[in-house]
Amino acid sequence: MSPTPETRLQGNLGVPGVVFLVLAAVAPLTGIIVIGGIGIAVGAGGGTPMMFLLATAVFLLFAVGYAQMAKRLVNAGGFYAYVVRGLGRTAGVVAAFVAMVGYNCFVAGAVGTSGFFTSIVFADVFGLDLPWWIWILVSAAGVWLLTRSGIDVSAKVLGVALVLEVSILVILDVAILFTTGYSFEPFLPEVFLAGSMGLGLLFAANAFVGFEATGLFSEEARDPKRTIPRATYVAIVFIGIFAAVTTWAIVSALGVREAGDIAMEHLAAGDLVFSVSTEYLGGGMTDAMQLLLVISLFAALLALHNSATRYLYALGRTGVLPRALARTRRSNGAPVTASTTQLVFATLVAMAYAVAGLDPIANLVAAFTGIGTLGIVVLQAIAATAIVVHFRRVRDARWLSTFVLPLLGGLGLWTVTALAFANFPELAGSDSPIITLLPWLLPLAAVLAVAVASWLRASKPDVWTALDQDLDRVAQRPMTTEVGK
Repeated sequence: MSPTPETRLQGNLGVPGVVFLVLAAVAPLTGIIVIGGIGIAVGAGGGTPMMFLLATAVFLLFAVGYAQMAKRLVNAGGFYAYVVRGLGRTAGVVAAFVAMVGYNCFVAGAVGTSGFFTSIVFADVFGLDLPWWIWILVSAAGVWLLTRSGIDVSAKVLGVALVLEVSILVILDVAILFTTGYSFEPFLPEVFLAGSMGLGLLFAANAFVGFEATGLFSEEARDPKRTIPRATYVAIVFIGIFAAVTTWAIVSALGVREAGDIAMEHLAAGDLVFSVSTEYLGGGMTDAMQLLLVISLFAALLALHNSATRYLYALGRTGVLPRALARTRRSNGAPVTASTTQLVFATLVAMAYAVAGLDPIANLVAAFTGIGTLGIVVLQAIAATAIVVHFRRVRDARWLSTFVLPLLGGLGLWTVTALAFANFPELAGSDSPIITLLPWLLPLAAVLAVAVASWLRASKPDVWTALDQDLDRVAQRPMTTEVGK
C-alpha cells in the first residue's frame, strides 16, 4: 500500500539533521536550567552528575536493541510501529494512544512554557511587557510556518538554535573550570547516595525525553537504516555527557556538599543557573543566556510538535485516525494537515488557561508537561519490551545485542516509569490534588485503545490489516526522487 504523492513524507535528513531535531526537543539549555536545577534541589544534590551518567547507561543499553530494530523497520510511527511488530496490533494501538496523549500534552505544555518565559524575558531585557498568551500565538504561528516549509528547513533552524544554546553553557562550564575547578566529590558514593537517588535518577531520565523521536523521522532520512541508529547513539551520548559535565560544573561552583541546600533556596524562582552565570559570566552574558532560553524553548516546541505530528500522520495513513491527517504538501512532503490539527489543539488548550486566568506555570505547564513526560517515559518502556520480544520471536542468534543488553535497558526504563508514577507531583512540580490524578489518563487511554482495536478488528478489517502492511516503508519508496514534486 504505497502512499500517493499527497500522503508521502519527503526529506533528505542525514545523521546531523536527525540529531538536531532530537536534541532540540531535549532542549539542553532548558534542561539544565529547569530539570538540572530541580534535580540538584530535590534529587541527588551534589551527586546529580552521577545520576546523568547512570541514566545515560540505561538509555545506551536500550539503544542497542533500538538500533537493531531501526535497521529492520522504517516507519514514521516510531515506537508505535515497533510495538506492532513486537507485541501485535492491539498493543500497537495502545502504544499509539499513549504516544498521542504524551506528545500532544507535552506540546500544549511547551506552548505555555514558551509563551510565559518569552513574556518574562522580553520584559526584563527589552522592557516589552506583553501578556504571555500573545507570545503563545506568536510561537504557534512561527512553528506552523516552519513546519509547512518541510523537515529539512526545521532541521537547519533547530541546528542553529542548538549550537547557540549549547555554546553559552560551554562558556559557563569553561569559566567555572578555570575559576573554581571541578571537584570529584560528586562521584563519591557517600555524596550521590546521600540525597534522593530515586528522584535524582527520575529527573536525569527526564532530560532525555525526546531522544526516542529519531525513529519518527526515518521516512525522511537519506539512508534510514544507517542514519537512525547512528543518530540515536549520538543523541544519547551527547545529552548524557553534556548534562553530566554542566551539572558537575554547577555543583562544583556551588560547593558539592552545599549544592542541594543552595539549589533549594533558588527552587521557587528557578534562577539557580542564572545566579551562577551572573557570578562567573556577568550580567551581560546572563541576559544573553535568558534570550537563548527563549530560543531553546521555541526550538523544543518546534521539535516536539514535529514528533507529535508524525504520530497523527502515521495513524491517519493507516486509517486508525481520519485519513485526512495523512495529507502532505506535494512540494516538500510536509504533513500539513496533521501539523495544523496538532497546533490548533495545543494552542486552544493554552488559550483556555489564559482565558480562565490560571497561572501558566503552576497549572498549564505543571499539568500538561507532567503528563506528557510520563506518557513518553511509558512509551519508551513499552517499546523496550516490544523490541526484546520481537527478537526472541524471530529467534535472533545475537543474544547480547538483541536480548541481554536491551533487556537490561528495558528494566531500567520500567524502573524510571515506576519512579515517575510514584513521584508524579514532584515530576510535575505541583502537589495540586487534580494534578496528582493525571497519571490515570494513561490507563484510561490504554483501555480506550483496546476498545478501538477490538472495533477495528470487527468492523474495519482493511484498517486492521493496514496496521501490519504499513510497517516497513523502505521497500515502498519510489525509485525516483521526482515523485510528488
